[in-house]
Amino acid sequence: MNHSSYTQRWTSSSMSDVVFECVIPYIQNSRDRQSVSLVCRRWYEVEAQTRKHVMIALCYAATPAQLSRRFPYLESIKLKGKPRAAMYNLIPEDWGGSVTSWVEEIARSFTCLKVVHFRRMIVTDEDLQVLARVRGHLLQVLKLDKCSGFSTDGLLHICRSCRNLNTLFLEESQVREKDGEWLHELALNNTVLETLNFYMTDLSQVDFKDLELLARKCKTLVSVKISDCEILDLVGFFQAAVSLEEFSGGCFNDQGEDYGAVSYPSSLCRLGLNYKSTNEMPIVFPFASRLKKLDLLYALLDTEDHCLLLSKCPKLEVLETRNVIGDRGMEVLAQCCKKLKRLRIERGDDEQEMEDEEGIVSQIGLTAISQGCQDLQYIAVYVSDITNAALESMGMHLKNLNDFRLVLLDREEVITDLPLDNGVRALLHGCQKLKRFALYLRPGGLTDLGLTYIGQNSQNIRWMLLGYLGESDEGLLGFSKGCPSLQKLEVRGCCFSEQALAIAVLHLRSLRYLWVQGYRGSSNGYDLLTMARPFWNIEIIPSRRVLVGEEKEVEHPAHILAYYSLAGPRTDFPPSVVSLNSVPFLDE
Repeated sequence: MNHSSYTQRWTSSSMSDVVFECVIPYIQNSRDRQSVSLVCRRWYEVEAQTRKHVMIALCYAATPAQLSRRFPYLESIKLKGKPRAAMYNLIPEDWGGSVTSWVEEIARSFTCLKVVHFRRMIVTDEDLQVLARVRGHLLQVLKLDKCSGFSTDGLLHICRSCRNLNTLFLEESQVREKDGEWLHELALNNTVLETLNFYMTDLSQVDFKDLELLARKCKTLVSVKISDCEILDLVGFFQAAVSLEEFSGGCFNDQGEDYGAVSYPSSLCRLGLNYKSTNEMPIVFPFASRLKKLDLLYALLDTEDHCLLLSKCPKLEVLETRNVIGDRGMEVLAQCCKKLKRLRIERGDDEQEMEDEEGIVSQIGLTAISQGCQDLQYIAVYVSDITNAALESMGMHLKNLNDFRLVLLDREEVITDLPLDNGVRALLHGCQKLKRFALYLRPGGLTDLGLTYIGQNSQNIRWMLLGYLGESDEGLLGFSKGCPSLQKLEVRGCCFSEQALAIAVLHLRSLRYLWVQGYRGSSNGYDLLTMARPFWNIEIIPSRRVLVGEEKEVEHPAHILAYYSLAGPRTDFPPSVVSLNSVPFLDE
């Protein structure tokens, strides 16, 4: 071999490695990094050594040891447990999703870890104690997001030992409350906290003086979301929280005129006030013009109140409310809030009489939003009526939309314009940036042809929920010939057979996760084995009767959960879950 040629090739290779090692820390997108790691062995190693964050969408997709071997220097982990359906009480309580094995590996191997985010997982006090003892000196962010299994004793360990914590997030977690000592310890020991969130929890033994102390010591405190606490008790807290930009929670138990003493920080621009009624609205008016986010999900406001308040919020970017906003409120929103980026409209609770006669969102409101709020990126809405024309209008105007979710309520017997085949096609064709898509209708809402349209026009969509769509297996099979990027599919209340579901999984080449509730099952479930292949776990939750309220029982149809896993079949199956991977002839 020519010596000069060899030297030149070696130098070029060495230079490319040096350049790559300088560049790769700036590549943050996980998909880009995954592609980089496939180029050659050296790039695989460098990518592994420089990866700072990993998100695992299902805790059974890999083992803790596999993760620590692959990415030994992680600084941030996000780990999801129970399927998303658990948020709607559709998954058995004993399904699984414990963090214990992960916490043990964090304590043993992840010496650089600063950020821990557990979502829909079972966390014990012992897990929190280990985390605090071994990683407490480094931990900066702890998010226990919709988790259960722990108490305020576990939080006490965290608040005592994690003195560099800048984020403590507990929203919608089921925490057993023993006392409020955890918050007192946090206030005594922390001077760098930026975000404190125990919103929508049962943590009620909170001393407002601890919140005030926390605000005085932590000058960087920008976001506080709490459980029920009388707003009048927080006057001192608001005076001390000079950097506060976001506040949610609290309650109003006194007369409206008493709240004139409450003065919010001048930096506050994101607000959510629970149980706020018409009488307390004036306290928001002085700073409504600077609000960027408004959470009215638990406010006691009618349609007229929504119209009045929204007309005073020209800078609003995020709105969360119930369908009591009505079409009239949607029209005001479209006229006055041109910067709106995220809109979430949940179903109201008729039993609690939180709605009024105007509280109906339909194609009228959606059309107004599509024409007036063209910067919209996210919309999740429960509607009482819908038309193809409204969906076509959204496809025409909302070019930045990346997340669309629509549920058609069953309160109206007659819907103006079904099926929605052409409207859904126009929406998907027009909104090319969509990454997440959910459509939950009713029988007759979308034909097999409409399902095929979804497959043909979903080039970039990675997550999808389909509810009560299609007419037969033919629709699902037509759908499965498209969706080249789809990784996660959830199906509920559709008419598909096990065989069609299995064939669809084989067609969807990017699919990593499937959840189905309500399908045409075979006598033994063996038709699902058509989708069996290496690293693909298949689990069944048989149909069961579930107690709703104190006396009423309802039938929950069987579930299918299938997902890729480097760990193989899990070993902690409860009685309510059956693994199809254990069927003897799978290995034949």
